[in-house]
Amino acid sequence: MMEDWRWMTAADLGRGIAAGQIDPVELTEVYLTAIETHPESSRIYARVTPNRARSEAAAASNRAKMGQRLSPLDGVPISWKDLIDSKDVATEAGTALMKGRTPTEDAEVLKLATAAGLVCLGKTHLSEIAFSGLGVNPITATSPNVHDPDVAPGGSSSGAAASVAFGLAAAGIGSDTGGSVRIPSAWNDLTGLKTTVGRLSTKNVVPLCESFDSIGPLCRSVEDTALLMSIMEGAGAADLRGTTLTGTNLAVLNTIGMDGLQDSPKAAFEAAVDKLTAAGATIHRIDMPEMLDAFAVAGTLYTADSWSWWRDRIEKDPTKLFSQIYDRIKVGAAVTAADYLNGWRKLHDVRAIYRAQTAQYDAVILPSCPIMPPNVAKLLEDSAYYLQSNLLALRNTRVANLMDVPSMSLPTGIPSCGIMFNGQTGKEEKLLRLATAAERALA
Repeated sequence: MMEDWRWMTAADLGRGIAAGQIDPVELTEVYLTAIETHPESSRIYARVTPNRARSEAAAASNRAKMGQRLSPLDGVPISWKDLIDSKDVATEAGTALMKGRTPTEDAEVLKLATAAGLVCLGKTHLSEIAFSGLGVNPITATSPNVHDPDVAPGGSSSGAAASVAFGLAAAGIGSDTGGSVRIPSAWNDLTGLKTTVGRLSTKNVVPLCESFDSIGPLCRSVEDTALLMSIMEGAGAADLRGTTLTGTNLAVLNTIGMDGLQDSPKAAFEAAVDKLTAAGATIHRIDMPEMLDAFAVAGTLYTADSWSWWRDRIEKDPTKLFSQIYDRIKVGAAVTAADYLNGWRKLHDVRAIYRAQTAQYDAVILPSCPIMPPNVAKLLEDSAYYLQSNLLALRNTRVANLMDVPSMSLPTGIPSCGIMFNGQTGKEEKLLRLATAAERALA
């Protein structure tokens, strides 16, 4: 029975704690034992925090017994991506450039989660400096994909996804700059939420691109993502009751999103669309050629932003970086101020067009990723294959990052194939309600 706890949703674990059926101390020990004994745990967790976890679990257990729980997830153990600062525990962002870096305080989102009673199990591996959608990191560790040990786990929140998929955490907290929550969620059959930039604090989170960085959860259910978002925001959770797809209008973005899909993602998406239609949604297919203009300036904006923060650290010893990461980020050194500002001007124009053309739809939908997880050995051996795979992996997810809208990836039932729902800027609650109904239809 206790072993079954590892595969329950965070919300169900919280309800079990509230009902007196699950003790947070016993629950935490189940996870710590699983982490200690799992053959892949060192590729999933960069560092485990057993002392902190046990202390927080004991406090949660006492609160539960006294009827003083702090939140619906009080006493539930989760993992944190190793670019989210944790007090007195190294946070190294998956890179030798930050080896031994030990913060003196928690990141704001971790502080809020701790204040709500969540138990911190430890820090999870990621793509180096979070600058890849593949999750392959030869510098620290490449986390396993739950379906196949030979393929990429998705990144950059690779360990966050693996911690949940392998039953080593009830949920994982990651970050999403170009798809880093949604790609590993899709490739490991999880639910992942990318929030609007600024919705959740990035204070004391190691940045990749400060203009695009966002925090988001990787979970087993939409309900879990809603609860975790609200806790990390310090606000009330979205009301997910009474949701339905009847009368909803969904737009399939043909431009970019449907180009060159591999067979499995294409079949999974079309089957999911059929299920959404059967549940009452009306599907529209739209073209938006202006999106090509946004993608044309994306490289300029991402690399310049990243280089501005990482430059001084990298230039001390570029050889410490995985070559694929270094080759990508150093492009930002050549971006002029005029090009950067002009890129933002163009992107704002496209965002205005996107808002106007999608306002009538409840969500824009597309396959979470156009490709299946590529082979890790080939990625490391063939630089051209790595570059192509990385760009394709990030292609569909990046639509939401460029347009600055919240986005969710849901499992379709076909392994490593997700369907993505892009909402409207700052309207996560509406998106979560829609995703709840979609989750039910897809199941």
